[in-house]
Amino acid sequence: MQPDGPYRFTEVMGVCQVGRAWWAVDGQDRLVTVAVLEPVVAEDPAWRRAFSGMADALAAPGGGGGPYLAADFTAAAPWVAYAADGGPGADYLFLALGHEIRSERPDDDGTVAMLQVPPADQSQPAPWAIQGDPTQARSVSAPPQQVSAPPDQVSAPPQPVSVPPHQISAPPHQVSVPPYQVSVPPHQVSSPPEQVSTPPAFSQPDQPVSVPPHDPFAAPVRRIQPSAPPRRQTGLWAALAALLLVAVVGGGVGLWAISADDSAAPETTPAVPSTAFPSATPVNPGLKPWAQAALRSPEERALATVGPSMVFVEVIFTGYVRNKQDNALLRKTPITFNRRCTGFVVNHDGHVLTNSQCVRPTQDIVLNNALGALGNALVAEGGLNAKDVPAFTRARMKTAVFTGIEPGAQPDAKLYGQLNVAKGDVTDSPAIPGAVVQSLALEAGNLALVKLAQENLPAAELNTAPAVAPDTSLLILGYTTTDTSYRTATYNVLSKSVTVTGVDTQSPVNLYRINEDLGIYSRGGIAIDPAGRVVGMLDNDLLRPDKANRVVVPVSTMTGLLAGAGIQNSLGEPDKLYRSGLDAYFAGQNATAVDRFDAVVEASPANLLARSYRQAAVDSGGGEDTSSRPGWAVPLLAGSGGALAVGLVVLMVMLARRRDSAA
Repeated sequence: MQPDGPYRFTEVMGVCQVGRAWWAVDGQDRLVTVAVLEPVVAEDPAWRRAFSGMADALAAPGGGGGPYLAADFTAAAPWVAYAADGGPGADYLFLALGHEIRSERPDDDGTVAMLQVPPADQSQPAPWAIQGDPTQARSVSAPPQQVSAPPDQVSAPPQPVSVPPHQISAPPHQVSVPPYQVSVPPHQVSSPPEQVSTPPAFSQPDQPVSVPPHDPFAAPVRRIQPSAPPRRQTGLWAALAALLLVAVVGGGVGLWAISADDSAAPETTPAVPSTAFPSATPVNPGLKPWAQAALRSPEERALATVGPSMVFVEVIFTGYVRNKQDNALLRKTPITFNRRCTGFVVNHDGHVLTNSQCVRPTQDIVLNNALGALGNALVAEGGLNAKDVPAFTRARMKTAVFTGIEPGAQPDAKLYGQLNVAKGDVTDSPAIPGAVVQSLALEAGNLALVKLAQENLPAAELNTAPAVAPDTSLLILGYTTTDTSYRTATYNVLSKSVTVTGVDTQSPVNLYRINEDLGIYSRGGIAIDPAGRVVGMLDNDLLRPDKANRVVVPVSTMTGLLAGAGIQNSLGEPDKLYRSGLDAYFAGQNATAVDRFDAVVEASPANLLARSYRQAAVDSGGGEDTSSRPGWAVPLLAGSGGALAVGLVVLMVMLARRRDSAA
């Protein structure tokens, strides 16, 4: 039975009358030797103290032994563990205690003979009570004193302790580390290294101590010398293993190089476990799907698919406020105000769908915004109190008009679109100028088609047959900001999971109502399905007191507007390659994903999410750009693998011949 302890005991190194020495390995598979005191012997406190005292004495500086790794002197079978590095170990501890470790030699039938230990003579004192001349009786009443040096020699062999034999049914394994050879005093000591008072059961004051009979097993000389193990051909086997490893690696790399150029559609593989997305991506794409959904989840993939197409839309109106009757200016300087909302690229040539009332508002909305801007300007100049601005606006709605420089002319309106992170009041790069192509009235769907002056933009895909019903779960996306300074605020794309609460069959376009919204600037944002396809556009709910953007205009209204303008929902080649890269990334094929995202980054610079996911694929094990490896790598690696395989065969033949000659 193996002893208890934090080690995995592999085999018995040897035995003595009071314990055993074991070979064992620790949690890191490092070889150790463990000295284990037999439980029967450990029942005597004197032997337990002797065992622990000698271990500490040998481990002390100048003690002649080495430090032990760990020990448990309170266990039923106390043990001490030593590193098997060639220094003093478990056998040396028993040797210092006066008992030499003997190997358990297998018999001819393969079993190990039991070590027979003569039973203790209970009429004799314990062996640790004998010190000095065995013919002199000693009765020590003082407690035993710990010693720090090897024990004094005695002239009589020790009294054996009765230890039950241990039957071992299997031959011991060959141990690769030979036992440590130690030099010992001329006469072996048979008692523990401490002078211990005789336990109460053995104390016999003033009585002579009988010398125990001679124990042949206590002789310091090994009577049966084990045969030397056959010389191990360690070097040859190590060379064979190294050559085999190099051949396998070289051949595998060669095959990889041959097949690496085959970058067809990725095979379907189980989703890989979630890994941490790089916290510091080289660019800020405005939308970070890995932060707004569970890593590697369908939600993250849907957001990543549609995210690059999101557009921040801003229209800057400039004009003059006049009286209707006489065209007199209410303010000589021009009035400027902004309208901001969300849109998305529907065609890679730069066509964008957004909210009509945002980019082409009605005249009363324009005038209301202009009067509000005029009231705020008067507040800044000290001509009006801030609390009076709403009343000022209402009072002039029927008597004022907002025009261009000349009476009757339309005010100036300039439209700009920004992808990724956006900032207000930006009219140069990265803002892209645009113009309204066509729009639908409020009751017809409140949608507008805008053309930006830049092509090759990342586009979204429409789901032309969405199954949207009450209780359907959707993801909505739109631009929002947390900045309090309106003019220079920074806007990012936010997403949220919502539920369809009902379908308004009374409206001309069958609007969907949802249970959440993203804020006032999300008007013109989108609702998507689990595949990342657009199923509707966000608009404000006029039936709600807060006019929150909780209405979804269905995709059928979008397709109708596009058909009327002669525009198709179309993905560019970079869009298709980007989706193919996402397929590879979410299938765990990181090297393939890196190659495809590289092509997207080069062909569609506006798609910053492609850069971010490329970096994520690299960090997940895709490595650097694999397309840049030299052409000579394929034949070189394949040839190396073949040469190594031939060398392996030659080495195996040599090994076989050496075995034949040895036989």
